[in-house]
Amino acid sequence: MVQPQFDHQKYRAFPALKLNDRTWPSQTLLSAPQWCSVDLRDGNQALIEPMSVEQKKKLFQLLVDVGFKQIEIGFPSASATEFEFCRWLIEENKIPNDVTVQVLTQARPALIQRTFEALDGVKSAIVHVYNSTSKVQRDKVFKLDRQGIIDIAVKGAQDVIDCSKDYPQTQWQFQYSPESFTATELDFAVDICNAVLHVWQPTNKQKAILNLPATVEMSTPNVYADQIEWFIRHIDYRDAVIISQHTHNDRGCAVAAAELGSLAGAQRVEGTLFGNGERTGNMDIITYAMNLYSQGIDPQLDLSDIDTISRVAKECTQLPIHPRHPYAGELVYTAFSGSHQDAIKKCLALQSKEEAWDVAYLPIDPADLGRDYQEVIRINSQSGKGGIAYILERDYGIELPRWALIEFSSIVQAHSEQSGEETSSSAIWNLFERQYLKQNQFSIAETQLSSDGQEQIKVRLSHANNDTVSIAGQGSGALEAFNRALSSHFKHDIEVLDYSEHALSQGVDSKAICYIQARIEGHRYLGVAIHQDIMNASLQALLCTFNQHYQTNHQASLV
Repeated sequence: MVQPQFDHQKYRAFPALKLNDRTWPSQTLLSAPQWCSVDLRDGNQALIEPMSVEQKKKLFQLLVDVGFKQIEIGFPSASATEFEFCRWLIEENKIPNDVTVQVLTQARPALIQRTFEALDGVKSAIVHVYNSTSKVQRDKVFKLDRQGIIDIAVKGAQDVIDCSKDYPQTQWQFQYSPESFTATELDFAVDICNAVLHVWQPTNKQKAILNLPATVEMSTPNVYADQIEWFIRHIDYRDAVIISQHTHNDRGCAVAAAELGSLAGAQRVEGTLFGNGERTGNMDIITYAMNLYSQGIDPQLDLSDIDTISRVAKECTQLPIHPRHPYAGELVYTAFSGSHQDAIKKCLALQSKEEAWDVAYLPIDPADLGRDYQEVIRINSQSGKGGIAYILERDYGIELPRWALIEFSSIVQAHSEQSGEETSSSAIWNLFERQYLKQNQFSIAETQLSSDGQEQIKVRLSHANNDTVSIAGQGSGALEAFNRALSSHFKHDIEVLDYSEHALSQGVDSKAICYIQARIEGHRYLGVAIHQDIMNASLQALLCTFNQHYQTNHQASLV
């Protein structure tokens, strides 16, 4: 008989731990763990195109703004880019006093020496040293026995101590990871970590960090929690050690494993924004933190502007965020079912600010993350959006991004309900034109661009009442310069949240269409413009958002 290709018999079950007196199932999470973002290292190495230094700078600032107090900034001994970024942070004094940077190095003398050179002058830092400890790595990669692997770890631990003495001005903390902890025999994991601790001699005032990574997720989360609890029971220097965890998402359970690991006694969690990482990803800090928040626990991170966090993360990693991503996805606070919509609207009407949040289908208040209720309470359906998208693309070449489709579909839905008739293709196009392409407020009469390091823009705007106004601004590009000009002159806070563009047809004469989602004074607007020149299309699309805000609020001034 031919063996089928999809053959479960080639695998064996991960062995469960015999821990009959486990205590973690009866524990409750009461506070946030120590967070350490590894976006700039573990997250960066998982990208198709690693981040540039400029992207790293932007992402580092985002992590600081969100509130991370420990940030792994890279592997400075691995490449010139990593080394230069580390030096830039230190030499330009970009590390806040309450933030400790962490760097990774293998337990190899030359790499450890280079790591300390990269950190010269830093106020405080965590040096994270590791080596592989699993049986498969010992047998098939390094071809060493247990003692041979312990010798590597001990030598690395001693090298870290020796190098640190050359930089006495820095407050050092040392961290060791038995890589592939979950695939390592627990008694050996304890032995090698104890050997490292005996070199470092940590104290209650100068604690070491032991990081226990599920480098490859191989079991259900409860088994990982058992491993953590067993390890903690047997490790030396317990009061002088911080137990850290670093879970991966190969089985889709990285967040659950980290939560149970915290119940089992781990005090610290390493992860990334939105779970970016090798293979299926790292532990998603956004999800873990918001899970705590939804239970009334302060996550010690400020995630109140999730749209900005999402936008910067996408810009720096060049990775999308799934529309169904927990808490941050475009669609997670939108119910398409009529019964769901009805329940949400009724609950929102009865929800008091003085009472605990209790709204059907919404585990948290979307407003806490900077989302408004428009997308929650709109009347919509999956088939409705799909049909609108199909007609716009088939008949007019317009491919609305999902976030734009969500807004426009509600306009079509409202029209359909009011007319009580089938909405034709031409009617959909008329609605589209009237909402976005035929604005009757401000229009661009003249544009002047110049460059002197930054883009300088001067724009003369015409108003529907025949008045004109001249505005000017500068920025890294024409769109940013125009945004600053509008914001400054009309004294409105305008923030671009999303941007998309495409050609309406093929050929040199094709026109471009640009979509912009902007937040103006706390409200989100969709702007659309069509022009043969993409730059002009982007400026007009941004002006389209402003026109909608102006028409709604009548607050702009022609001064």
